[in-house]
Amino acid sequence: MNTYKLLTPGPLTTTDTVKREMLVDRCTWDDDYKAVTQEIRRRLLELAQVTDRDYTAVLMQGSGTFGVESVLTSVVGETDKVLICSNGAYGERMTAICARARIPFLHYAQRYDRTPDAAHVAALLEARPEITHVAMVHSETTSGILNDIESMGKAVQAAGRTFIVDAMSSFAGVEIPVETWGVDFLVSSANKCIQGVPGFSFIVCRRDKLIASEGKARSLSLDLYDQWKSMEADGKWRFTSPTHAVLAFARALKELEAEGGVAERHRRYAANNRLLIRRMEQLGFATYVDAASQGPIITTFFYPDGVRFAFREFYDYIKARGYAIYPGKLTERETFRIGNIGEIYPEDIEKLAGIIADFLAEQQKEAAAV
Repeated sequence: MNTYKLLTPGPLTTTDTVKREMLVDRCTWDDDYKAVTQEIRRRLLELAQVTDRDYTAVLMQGSGTFGVESVLTSVVGETDKVLICSNGAYGERMTAICARARIPFLHYAQRYDRTPDAAHVAALLEARPEITHVAMVHSETTSGILNDIESMGKAVQAAGRTFIVDAMSSFAGVEIPVETWGVDFLVSSANKCIQGVPGFSFIVCRRDKLIASEGKARSLSLDLYDQWKSMEADGKWRFTSPTHAVLAFARALKELEAEGGVAERHRRYAANNRLLIRRMEQLGFATYVDAASQGPIITTFFYPDGVRFAFREFYDYIKARGYAIYPGKLTERETFRIGNIGEIYPEDIEKLAGIIADFLAEQQKEAAAV
């Protein structure tokens, strides 16, 4: 079997010890298993730097998009309106969710290489009193840009609105003091910076606003309030939970703590990212996002000037030598993306740079022979 490491924003490369947790089958009704769910919920609040007096955590079956859809379709009422701030495909996905669920929304679309402006949003909220919620992505993996949710949260909070943040690929890889930054609902996923495996998303919710959402849900299975009520009682999921993914996640949380928590994981990811950009620039690859806005999770690179190759050829060459990267998600120019989260260390970045250098050398040799 061909094995390789994932240089992607999730799913990502996990430890062998996390994988081994999935070798045991568990019953969803078992008290020991329900205790695992409750411990996960408690630990998520600690990572969010909030208390269980004001916030709570809800686990939701499915991918991160399921979690985002759960929040949007559960807490935005029929007479409400949500302002969606986007600068990439995942912010735009929120508009698709709202359009499909017939949720009233206003779309503030920024360029993919620029962050949404908090002052502009503040002005919109003052001019549009019908807007009740604001939603945006923190780490937009379309480009790798890291949006300023701190400034945005302060603007939303000052206007008395509800702030929803998709922190899918940033939570636990970047410090996010949820209450201090005015975030009311934060969504992330098991297979991102906590380094678990796919299977469920989770939402850190302000208690009073979650309770106020009772009866608003447009979906049975994605009803955030009903899911919370069930879990709050004894840790039981309403419907069949991804038991193996939950056990792996519980182990991943312990390994995050052993590494030194979010601060140390962020330090490793950021170091990986700086090294990656430095090595790629030495090879002639420029980044799409400027240094001030570049996040530590994933980076978008332009193809070098004067060098032409198909992404599939590039991808297959790298994969055969132990790593998988991402295609680009932009439209105006050809790009590709490289993630550096998960069980990835500087030696992996150095190996990747060597592989890419060899690929370019072979391309130049072939071009010279023509």
